[in-house]
Amino acid sequence: MDAALEQDIRQYADSDIYYPKRYKIRPRVYFIVIKTEAASMEDFKNKKALRTPSDNGEKPLVAPVLARLNEKREGWYEGIVDFKRVLLIPGTGKFEYRDTHFVARCKAVSGMDCYNRIIDNLRQRVDPRSQFPSPKGKNFQFEYLGAF
Repeated sequence: MDAALEQDIRQYADSDIYYPKRYKIRPRVYFIVIKTEAASMEDFKNKKALRTPSDNGEKPLVAPVLARLNEKREGWYEGIVDFKRVLLIPGTGKFEYRDTHFVARCKAVSGMDCYNRIIDNLRQRVDPRSQFPSPKGKNFQFEYLGAF
C-alpha cells in the first residue's frame, strides 16, 4: 500500500459515494472496498443497513433514461435504432452481421412503445438472427415530435 492508495481510500471513505471501489493488485486479483452503514457483518449480509434515498432527503434514484422512456405522452415519435443485421454475402453464400442504422417515425404512447413498435416491425422484415439493442442503451434514441 502506497501513499496514493491510502489517500484514495480516505477520500472514498469521506465522500457520499456508496458504490464499491475496486483496486487491481495483479491480473485477476482485486481488492474491493465497500462502504456501508451496517453495524456488523451479519447486518450487512442481511441487508439491514441499506442506504435509501428517503433516509437522507434525496430524490428517489431513477435513471433519467428510464424515466424518459416510460413517460406517457401520446403523439408522434422518431426512433433511431442501431442494430446488428444478418445479411447474406452473395459471393460466398455465407452470412455476416452488419451494423445497421434504422430511423422511423410512428404514433406511440411513450418512448418504450415507440421502441416496441419499431422492433416488432423490424422482426417481421429482417433475418431472425439479427440482434436488437436494449431500449435503455445507447443504440436506441427517440424524440417526441408532437401530438397527433
